[in-house]
Amino acid sequence: MTFHPDYNPMIRKIESIFMLTDEERQALQQLPMQVVSIKADQDVVREGDRPSRSCLILSGFACTYKVTSAGKRQIVSFNLPGDIPDLQSLHLKVLDNSVSTISPCSVGFIAHEALRDLCTRYPRITSAFWRETLIDAAIFREWVLNVGRREAYTRMAHVLCELLVRLRAVGLTKDYTCDLPITQAEFADALGVTNVHVNRVVQQLRADGLIELSGDRLNILDWEKLKQAGEFDSTYLHLEGKQAAA
Repeated sequence: MTFHPDYNPMIRKIESIFMLTDEERQALQQLPMQVVSIKADQDVVREGDRPSRSCLILSGFACTYKVTSAGKRQIVSFNLPGDIPDLQSLHLKVLDNSVSTISPCSVGFIAHEALRDLCTRYPRITSAFWRETLIDAAIFREWVLNVGRREAYTRMAHVLCELLVRLRAVGLTKDYTCDLPITQAEFADALGVTNVHVNRVVQQLRADGLIELSGDRLNILDWEKLKQAGEFDSTYLHLEGKQAAA
């Protein structure tokens, strides 16, 4: 599958954190991949898998998660277009987490052999992937703080801010509005609270005039107050250029 460079989500994602040359951009554009359409609520890869390829989210929303022995799920990150949520499988043989679709997704599977060849030919792309992995770790650290020490209202506001900024970085927002096909149950699994508590928090954010959430569409009415409510500072996303101003 070939994308016009302006609409390649992987290139948009990388260029939000790393400046590519024209040659590097073209190499990424020509990276071979098998594109598959996957329905909502389907595992893309599972904990314990030994994959020979990595998955690139081309469209739709996915999540990385782990499950307790009692079957309780903890979502540890939301995966957006341009993300390669199992990039670590290029170096770690066995996956220690699962990746599932949240909405219907288009996923590009890239053979590890092709990724290794790309990194050998273009060392700066290796640096870009390394930077992306480090930023993923920074997001995990922020989520640990969010779930471990913040109140539910603050947790929810923080995650909404993060999603808006990350979607903006890949060109998927209009002002402070974006698609958000994440259910209350999925937010509950990400925030470590019950569905009922998520509903109460969303209603409070609405009542406070911070957001409108209708169906799968989020409209942030007061960005500065939502950032304050969520104790949100985008530094941990390490965005470059104009994206860093969020």
